[in-house]
Amino acid sequence: MYYRIIRNDLAKSKLISLTTLIFIAAAAMLVSLAAVLIVNLSGAIDQLMTQAKTPHFMQMHSGAMDKDRLAAFAQQNSTVDEFQTLEFLNMDGAQIVIGKSSLAGSVQDNGFSTQSGTFDYLLDLEGEVIHASDGELYVPISYMKDGMAQVGDKAVVSGKEFTVAGFLRDSQMNSLLASSKRFLVSEHDYTELKNSGSIEYLIEFRLKDLSELGAFETAYTSAGLEANGPTITYSLFKMMNAMSDGLMIAIILLVSALVVAIAFMCIRFTLLAKIEDDYREIGVMKALGLRVSDIKKIYLAKYAAIAAAGCMLGFALSFVFRGMLLENIRLYMGESNNSFAALLFGIIGVLLVFLAIVANVSGVLRRFRKISPTEAICFGSSQEKSAGAKYFRLSTNRLFSTNIFLGVKDVLARKRLYVTMLLVLVISTFIIMVPQNLHNTISSKSFSTYMGIGSSDLRIDIQQTDRIAEKAVEIAKVMESDKSISQYVVLTTKTFKAKTENGSEERLKIELGDHSIFPVAYSKGRAPAAEDEIALSAINADEWGKKVGDGITLVIDGKDRKLTVCGIYSDVTNGGKTAKAVFTDNSSDIMWSIISAKLSDKSHAPGKISEYANRFDYAKVTSIDEYIKQIFGSTISSVGKASFAAIVIALIITILVTLLFMKMLVAKNGYSIAVMKALGFTNSDIKAQYVSRSVFVLIVGIVLGTLLANTLGEVLAGAVIASFGASSFHFVVNPVSAYLLCPLMMICSVLIAAHTGISGVGQIKISGNIKE
Repeated sequence: MYYRIIRNDLAKSKLISLTTLIFIAAAAMLVSLAAVLIVNLSGAIDQLMTQAKTPHFMQMHSGAMDKDRLAAFAQQNSTVDEFQTLEFLNMDGAQIVIGKSSLAGSVQDNGFSTQSGTFDYLLDLEGEVIHASDGELYVPISYMKDGMAQVGDKAVVSGKEFTVAGFLRDSQMNSLLASSKRFLVSEHDYTELKNSGSIEYLIEFRLKDLSELGAFETAYTSAGLEANGPTITYSLFKMMNAMSDGLMIAIILLVSALVVAIAFMCIRFTLLAKIEDDYREIGVMKALGLRVSDIKKIYLAKYAAIAAAGCMLGFALSFVFRGMLLENIRLYMGESNNSFAALLFGIIGVLLVFLAIVANVSGVLRRFRKISPTEAICFGSSQEKSAGAKYFRLSTNRLFSTNIFLGVKDVLARKRLYVTMLLVLVISTFIIMVPQNLHNTISSKSFSTYMGIGSSDLRIDIQQTDRIAEKAVEIAKVMESDKSISQYVVLTTKTFKAKTENGSEERLKIELGDHSIFPVAYSKGRAPAAEDEIALSAINADEWGKKVGDGITLVIDGKDRKLTVCGIYSDVTNGGKTAKAVFTDNSSDIMWSIISAKLSDKSHAPGKISEYANRFDYAKVTSIDEYIKQIFGSTISSVGKASFAAIVIALIITILVTLLFMKMLVAKNGYSIAVMKALGFTNSDIKAQYVSRSVFVLIVGIVLGTLLANTLGEVLAGAVIASFGASSFHFVVNPVSAYLLCPLMMICSVLIAAHTGISGVGQIKISGNIKE
């Protein structure tokens, strides 16, 4: 019986059933994809870090190193499982040419290593430990992705020829956010290259219990061991590997949640319309003594069948897009061991969508209890109460034409009827604008301030060299007399010991200099201005439990010095663990120095970069735009793809909902349309009224959706970005795109859908609809 009822009902309402099916399929597909991507990303990262045996604690160090003292510390510390020191041969990018491409313009610290013998392995694309032969060069995978290198290419490194034998996955430095990239060569070739660059040491530990990492860091600092370089831990390696694809997955999650909400609203609307059509029949069934539960089963069976078909279709469609979305994860991290778990979670996600839809339909059907058999049989429909347009009279109208006025008045008089369409358009606007605003923000120049880098035109890095202070002064003197440079600042990073509340000491990297010239984004407080002030990165502030106004004690030249936390800022560089201050110090070694400059004319940037790079060959000279592109390019690309997909999804939703709504509205208002025709309104007049209704609802939806995107959307995006160390997040909105192109696309979509949806107005006959 149910099969026959469902088949007949579907045959009578093909468009409505198809639209509902599409929404359910889209919701199921997105939920399934999000679940699969999350499980696969997590599994692939874990698999890569397990295969590579990633260090739990890694201290980069430049300068002299006492290996015996480090070995003794490792042996005496009961939490240490394995210990090793690796050499990383830093080399100027101009000395590395792969095929026809030089790395002279690379912002990365490109260096050469040999394969580790204990842990921290460099892997090939099959996940196997690489053993390089003489003359072979294994290149970081990011250069393959950029199209800079291919297997078989000839490479020249400091005059020595190599053949690109393959590409490597590096669990530490895979991510573009990692400022260093390792090339792999044989022991013999490394020995020949050793005098062509500067050696940096990777001091690495694996612990017996990862939960002891915090205590181990404190012990390492207290022992006064080598620390002239960034300190990175296992969790930070994991975060950097996850960031690029993590942002894309976050957008898919957001869109999938909103599409599920739209699917619920559309099902609710179509179901209410169906109840309205069957109002008299429902009254008759109740009058004959049928139980409400029996009547509900008839309707529930149909929507359960549509939901089941839609969920199965959505799950099947997820396989079509799964490969494309997993491509980047597989390239950088390899296959996940969680493939079965990913499939299982995808199925669970689809099952939850099905159950939620059935529960939603069941909830709507509860209104059967409120239907009066007498009222239903007498009137054949529920009795609407018009309200809200009492003072909106045609006689007082001076702004709109009659047709537009009547269309707007109908929306105001029957607000409950149009609320579903309004909510869908609000959500569609939100779906379009939030990913787009996020993409505009992370691809804008000002995003550097969320990365812990001031917004300048030129950036000069001096590191992995001797006499850093003298070289920084030399460049500063040249900039002082350079008329094309309007502003510049020299910032120097040093490491200091800081005392914790329990009396132990931890190392803190502090950037010294004037931070008011090219300030970063502060979530709380401000940049340090006095010598007794210090600003902490968001991650450091969280780990240390510090807020603005709290004190922090540094050990400088053997003496305690108390500083006050004046600000907390965003930073994703150096593992996000940095600080800023303005005091002067001559007691500690310089880790590196950065000179930022602003040009009087930005068009001179390429020339100035070449000029300073040629004049100061020991420094790395780049533009901030190029720095952001190289460091954050993969993430920008991923979010850009997700943003484009979100626009397409939102426009399809807008067209389908408007088409569905208009068709159902015309069917519902057959009597009133016939009356208007009898009063002399033409088909064109009536169509203009219906189009004006949809456009009026759209305009309200765009305004509300834009406000929501710029408030709630910014909060949601900020929460995701903050998890990577970038706090105080604010959208950078492209006004042309956000306030002109997007509304135009939605208006065009609504107009096309509305004209198609009201095509049936001409077929409504006066005689067939006015019988009394």
